[in-house]
Amino acid sequence: MKQNSKTSVDPFKIVSRIKGGVPAPVHLWNPPFCGDIDMLIARDGTWYHEGKPIRRPAMVQLFSSILLREDKEYFLVTPVEKVRIQVEDCPFLVTQMEIFQREGRQSIVFTISNEEMVTVDSQHSIEVESMGTGNEPHPIVHVRNGLNALINRAVFYRLVEAAEEMELDGESVLGVWSEGFFFSLGQVE
Repeated sequence: MKQNSKTSVDPFKIVSRIKGGVPAPVHLWNPPFCGDIDMLIARDGTWYHEGKPIRRPAMVQLFSSILLREDKEYFLVTPVEKVRIQVEDCPFLVTQMEIFQREGRQSIVFTISNEEMVTVDSQHSIEVESMGTGNEPHPIVHVRNGLNALINRAVFYRLVEAAEEMELDGESVLGVWSEGFFFSLGQVE
């Protein structure tokens, strides 16, 4: 029986994409919901299964490559099943930052907790909101398909050190340039 090329899935291609560091095309899959599993991504980026941290980086990379967000819920998705997991804040954590100057243009590259690298640009924007009663900054960067990474405190301090003051909409803001785009980090007090 010949399969329809639009609906057939080659599992070997999926595995090779994942091993090559390319996230699986979960946004193209529509498997049935199979329930909840006891998996949690903590605010510090640690993945837990049944209350125990997942210590193998390869497993975290695999799971993060099949992660999907729908509305405010997170799922691990394969072509044949979809299970819900819990996420305390953002599913990823920015752990490192490099700033490059190329041809008179600045690029900011983040390394996130699953070892994926993200260049800050129009598709991977930085946003800073305030949280809690103390209005603490909550800096995030968009990774892919609605998935964000929380920028850890040390990286955020380095980002602020690299920031420049600019006038936007009549207000003085601090921000950074990357790939020709300006990203505000907050108002200057």
